This record gives sequence, C-alpha cells and structure tokens, in this order.
Amino acid sequence: MPANDTELAKAFDQQAARFEHAPVQTDPAALTRLVAFAALPPDSLVLDAGCGPGLVAEAFLQAGHRVHGVGLSGEMIRRARERCARFGDRAGFEQVSLFEMRPRAPFGAAVSRFVLHHAPDAAGFLRAQARQVRPGGVVVASDHASDPGPTAARWHHEIECARDKTHSRNLTSGELVDALGSAGLTRVQLVEEELELDFDEWFDRGTPALLKAEVRAKLFAGRARGFDPLLRVDGGITIRCVRALVRGVKPEA
Repeated sequence: MPANDTELAKAFDQQAARFEHAPVQTDPAALTRLVAFAALPPDSLVLDAGCGPGLVAEAFLQAGHRVHGVGLSGEMIRRARERCARFGDRAGFEQVSLFEMRPRAPFGAAVSRFVLHHAPDAAGFLRAQARQVRPGGVVVASDHASDPGPTAARWHHEIECARDKTHSRNLTSGELVDALGSAGLTRVQLVEEELELDFDEWFDRGTPALLKAEVRAKLFAGRARGFDPLLRVDGGITIRCVRALVRGVKPEA
C-alpha cells in the first residue's frame, strides 16, 4: 500500500474498538436518515467505501439492500464481517483501497461516511466512487463540514490535525457539492445536519499529534462554522458541528 494508506490502516486498527461504539458513529437516527437520503431502489447493490466496522453497511442491509464494503484496516474489516455475518452472502467485505478494487459488476450506489476528511484528494475519492457506479446509479457522501472563511478553516484544520494524524482536510458543504459536479454527477443534492461531539470521547478515539491538554487549550482560540466548542458547567466541552450529506446521480450513457 502507499505510505499514506499504510498509516491510515495502522491508525484505524488502533481506533477500531472505540470507533465502533462512538455515539456519533452509532447514532441510529443518523444512520436511518443516511439510508433515506440515498433513496435507493429496493435490493440495490451498494459499495460502502471506507466501510469501517460495518455500521453503515448494517444500516443498508437492514433496509433490504446488498452491500460490498472496502477499507484499509484489517481490524475494521474483521469487525464489519462479524457485525454483518447474519446477512449471509448479501454482505461482503474486502481489505483493499477503493482505488485498487478488482473489476466487478457495477454498483447501484456508492456510499462513504466520515471518510473524505482522511483522503489527501477528496475529489479524487468521489470520482473513484463514481467510476464503480452504473449509469443511473448514485454516489452519496457524508462528512463533517468546515467553514468557508480561510481564517476559521485554518484554525479548525489545526485542531483536527492535532487530534488525529490521519486527518487531511474537511471540505465545506459547497466544496462537497462542487466535487460531485466535477465527478460528472448530476441532480446534486445537499442536506446539512447538526451534531455534537464530546471533546474527551472524540479526542480519545483519535491518533493525536499533541497531548490532550494542548489540544484542549487551543479549542477556545477561535470558532468555525461546523466546529464550535462550548464549555459545559461540568467542565467538559461540547463541540457543535455540521455534517453535510451530498448525493449525485451518474448520467445515463
């Protein structure tokens, strides 16, 4: 694997146990909204790109679809297989990069959640998703969004990188829409949702470049659309975030 992929695989092997049980990752209402937003025909074949421990795959499988998940982390793939074993051959998981997948039948949809901010080339990742989808199929992505203002975005980026060495960049909601357009997709839709992170839980499941106390000290040096820390009366910190969901359709040939 390329060096960046190797580092991502190592980091997510270490993060897998905490990630699988994180409140934001496991939120059943958010997963239900993601499946509804995809708006797929019954029994669609879905590519889960960057599948993690199978939480998104499980949601689509429960909705009656078939899923093939790919990811870099062997431990995440192991957990995804275990989580979705009850679905039999309707679920399959493969430890491989999206860019190195073997040719297979085109998918009705390609989905990624909380993946793009780890990709050095997020637009390229979306284009790779689109290549796997049949004409008329859809590409769906969901990720934390950042601020369109350069100063606020720079501060947000510094916090994210200090908390997790695998972080690349959060796109703005508008950049996500533009990236789907540049991938040749049409009828692009955008929905934004609010979400909240607990700083300690969020930090503890990362791969930090700085100590927790150092990152905490930086939290109130700025604020950004999509990343707004709030000190609670109990001394903890809630970070109010924006999650963007985008959907585009691959044109018919």
